[in-house]
Amino acid sequence: MSGTHIPVPSMVRSPLPSPVPADEYEACPVTDVLRRVGDKWSVLVIVLLGKRPYRFNELHRGIETISQRMLTRTLRGLETDGLVHREVFPTVPPSVEYSLTRLGETLLVPLSALADWAVEHRPEIATARASSGSVVTS
Repeated sequence: MSGTHIPVPSMVRSPLPSPVPADEYEACPVTDVLRRVGDKWSVLVIVLLGKRPYRFNELHRGIETISQRMLTRTLRGLETDGLVHREVFPTVPPSVEYSLTRLGETLLVPLSALADWAVEHRPEIATARASSGSVVTS
């Protein structure tokens, strides 16, 4: 091992063909997960549900600008992927509570690592954007 060797995470160590075939990219499990968590609302919903279960309206009130329709779609997608559990209580009217599944809970660690990285490197990213003339609002 050379003195300049830097340990690289396994996903980067895997060889990729060049060019990457479209079907391989589409079938990639990383691409699939990033599509889910890369949408506008999924990470926020996962983080909130990581703190405790929420009823739908309580969750809706807790995210200022999300529409009911978009929250429903986001929760359904997360439920379909096995990240969120939906429980209906037999009340009148029925109440619904959402919580993270065990699988969803395992996503909190990598999301936290990504969030920590983003906060740590935000000034560098802002500087790079400013020097390129690109302005991106968050």
